Amino acid sequence: MCGFLGEFTFQHNSLTESASFEALLDLSQHRGPDASCTTRGSGFQLGFNRLAILDVSAQGNQPKESPSGRYQVVFNGELYNYKDLAKKYGFTNLSSGSDTEVLIHLLDKHGVDSTIQMLNGMFAIAIVDSEIDCLYLARDFAGIKPLFYGLSPQGIVMASQFDQIYKHDWFCKSLDLRPEIVKEYFGFGYMQAPNTIYQSIYQASPGELIQVDRTGVVKKNQLITFPKTQKETVSKPELSELLQEVVARQLVSDVPIATFLSGGIDSPLISAYAKKNISEIEAFTLEVANPQLNESAMAKAYADYLEIKQHIVSVKESDLLLEIDSHFKAFSEPFGDYSSIPTYVISKEAKQKHTVMLSGDGGDELFFGYPRMLDVLQKRWWFKLPFYLRKPLAQLTNKIGLTKTWAPYFKSLDAFIENKHLHMPPVVLDKVFPNTSFSSAMKNLYTFSSLNKDALLHQLRWNEFYAHLQRVLIKVDRASMAHSLEVRVPFLDKENIGWAWSQKGRLNSKQELKKELKDLLAKEVPETIINQKKMGFTVPLKTWLHTELQSDVRHVVFERPFYGEAVMDVSVLQTYVKDFYDNKHDNAWGVWHIYAWQKWWLEHGVTGEKLKVKREQ
Repeated sequence: MCGFLGEFTFQHNSLTESASFEALLDLSQHRGPDASCTTRGSGFQLGFNRLAILDVSAQGNQPKESPSGRYQVVFNGELYNYKDLAKKYGFTNLSSGSDTEVLIHLLDKHGVDSTIQMLNGMFAIAIVDSEIDCLYLARDFAGIKPLFYGLSPQGIVMASQFDQIYKHDWFCKSLDLRPEIVKEYFGFGYMQAPNTIYQSIYQASPGELIQVDRTGVVKKNQLITFPKTQKETVSKPELSELLQEVVARQLVSDVPIATFLSGGIDSPLISAYAKKNISEIEAFTLEVANPQLNESAMAKAYADYLEIKQHIVSVKESDLLLEIDSHFKAFSEPFGDYSSIPTYVISKEAKQKHTVMLSGDGGDELFFGYPRMLDVLQKRWWFKLPFYLRKPLAQLTNKIGLTKTWAPYFKSLDAFIENKHLHMPPVVLDKVFPNTSFSSAMKNLYTFSSLNKDALLHQLRWNEFYAHLQRVLIKVDRASMAHSLEVRVPFLDKENIGWAWSQKGRLNSKQELKKELKDLLAKEVPETIINQKKMGFTVPLKTWLHTELQSDVRHVVFERPFYGEAVMDVSVLQTYVKDFYDNKHDNAWGVWHIYAWQKWWLEHGVTGEKLKVKREQ
């Protein structure tokens, strides 16, 4: 797990000077504090900050050149099947024990396209091919690892962090906001690939391979995707067997490894399987004083039964509040999911003892864990009726107590589902961004083609995977890597995703939410432990905004210049915040999006001055 930066020039343009390049590279030093190296060639330069996980010797450092000399590579992430691939293709005389070593041998033997399709892991890769003089960018199929790139007349810049692009000399003097993407941020709280808030700066999409030549021609190929339409179920191994194999191969590490453990279903199952492979495995749990948010007792019940050494990280709300400003420094892009605060804090504590953690992220998306999915299925019948009939019928049924729903008031099923993911009302967003629609990429994510229950359920999983999950992965990556901590995600193993995708979903009641995972966990611990309500990984945001944070919110929203006023009606946002404090609405999450936008800009925004970062000697 690391951070990289690269340049690839167009035609006969020049690379930036080494000092400027290294200053930008330093912005991701927290992602890889163990070694920092650069290489410079004809029309390209690559830099790498390494967090040493496999083969911690200098032999595992990057950038790396393939044995033939054809490819120059920087690679952030982990390849969980690298040993199997090395054995399969007879790579016995390797100069290091790292997965990157296997990667460069695969490139020489099979080329870029075939190699990327073989990989099972989490990764962002940049490859310079000297033979055909082009650049390749590849991102893992679940979008676990970040990969940003910017296109300018001078060339392309690729990096692990958003700020390494927009602070680059080729971009920082001419940054133009994209209103539709800024609108998406205020609605959803993150930037959805392939877009960013700036013109000419993008994200590689999950499973995408991008090729760029010296003339600036960009070719995109979706190498790996999980389809929106359910395919026929094929014979698959037992989920228990498969998931245990997944966890076993993700425990390979040359540095200390542990798990995150909550009171839910996903992380206890991962921890139980980890225990089968490493008897002394340890787990980290966050304990907060607020009884409505604290689930450490549930997690402790899991740890005690599984005989896992548990580190309970006890924090007061005041401790979390003290970390908010430093937590904003970890996000070099605008990001509005406030559960990033406890994620940041527990990552900080976990790093004191370990360098690698396993998490339970992805279980909800793949195994139908969100109640909103069930709600959509139960209310889909409304959308079989014409809109002009729905509203008066709902008014009647709500009045006499037969129903209690706003679903029929949405003009389409798409709008109803989209609204479940928005954290600011559409009417407010439309006032802030008049005559501005969401991007085509976001619209596609919220387009549902069927009211058939089975087909719709699969499309809901597809939506959660490629939309909401991406926000979760951003949160975990940035919060953990701020502390040089690698977080692995077993549920998002390529084989596990494929298994889940091939299974016909079933969701008729709350009891069936994540039923497959509950059944597996019941084989590891007593069901009495499982049948408890998970509280979630969150903070008392509404209370904070009305108390300790109110002064700072008012300061950054009303007293500081508001970033982006040229593409939005700032007065509407300011009124929305004022109405919150006047108790005219209680949408704390929407207010947080506004606050986080300003905090991001004030912490990371380009000031027009040349970037200066002191490098460690």
